[in-house]
Amino acid sequence: MNYVKIIHPAPRPGHSRSLQGARGFGLIELMVAMVIALVILAALVALFIGTSRNNREMATANSVIDNGRFAIQLLESDLVHAGFWGTHVPRYDDQTSDAVPADVPGSVPDPCLAYDVTNWNNAYTNSLIGTPVQVYEDAAVCTGVVTNKVAASDMLVVRHAELCVPGVGGCEADTNGKLYIQSSLCTTDLNAYAFGPTGSTTFPLLRRNCTTAAEKRKFVSHIYWVRNFAVTAGDGIPTLVRSEFDLVSGTLAHQPPVALIEGIDAMRIEIGVDDVSRTGGAVNYTQAVQWDNPATRTAAVNRGDGIPDGAFVRCTTLAPCDIGDFMNATAVRVYLLARSRETTPGYTDTKTYTLGSAGTVGPFNDGFKRHVYSTTVRLINVSGRRERP
Repeated sequence: MNYVKIIHPAPRPGHSRSLQGARGFGLIELMVAMVIALVILAALVALFIGTSRNNREMATANSVIDNGRFAIQLLESDLVHAGFWGTHVPRYDDQTSDAVPADVPGSVPDPCLAYDVTNWNNAYTNSLIGTPVQVYEDAAVCTGVVTNKVAASDMLVVRHAELCVPGVGGCEADTNGKLYIQSSLCTTDLNAYAFGPTGSTTFPLLRRNCTTAAEKRKFVSHIYWVRNFAVTAGDGIPTLVRSEFDLVSGTLAHQPPVALIEGIDAMRIEIGVDDVSRTGGAVNYTQAVQWDNPATRTAAVNRGDGIPDGAFVRCTTLAPCDIGDFMNATAVRVYLLARSRETTPGYTDTKTYTLGSAGTVGPFNDGFKRHVYSTTVRLINVSGRRERP
């Protein structure tokens, strides 16, 4: 019998016998791999969405914080200078004067009256200087200037002299037609101050040496309120705005408002009135200053002591607050309601927010997040004159 011998060829260099029997992935293995990949992808997508949502919420919270803090700081920085008139101190608020004051404000000034020589007489300017702060809820008090005011906003008027002297450093140059105040330090000057536009008003007052001309400062009047739009009427973004008293086209008047901070839903203002003396007596400006002890002059019995007495007052119209309240205001309390710039998906604001004695606002039932900010600002230019050691 013949036998056939089968000889297997030797493997080629670099190849092993085990690889000759290897095969590819089957359908089951492929499906398992796809499922694992999809799970990992879904986890990554969920992580990305969660991170994006968190970042958006952080941006939303930051916008509320930024809007509220910036608005509070802006109002504080202006209010703290209210009643600053350079070196001028109204006689009724000067406890070093022994005479009956002749410059006591007689009435509440119209906060939006345009300048003219007839209406801006000595009595009216005394009232302007004597009432550095005015507050109203009713926009009809300032028709034509305060427009598109949201219902939950008061209007705040702040007056003072410019902090810098015209033409010095970066201060605006003395400009013909603009309104300035010059105060006297010379004992021989007949008037305590000069007030009017450069070019049509004489500013003859002198410094303490009675030789050098006294410095002039620009008259500053700001009106703040919350408007129901930011840039375009109907855009629905409540915005803190400000109207400035200035010269435009030959007219000295409060100008159209400028948008300051978006996302302010409401503003409420209260004033602290100093109408009781340190000894408990009522303030009386029809008399000269009277002292509990004329030898030491530590406490005036008929002048304020710089500290608000009783609860803070909110003025809704011209009626509740009279000239006595405004001229004796030594502190201002501000309440602001700030909101986010964008809505939060799935969130509905059902809260109510308390803004001092004005009560609550809300619920708004929308997707914006909100926060209340408040501060009390001491009017140091008024209260500081009344303090005694």
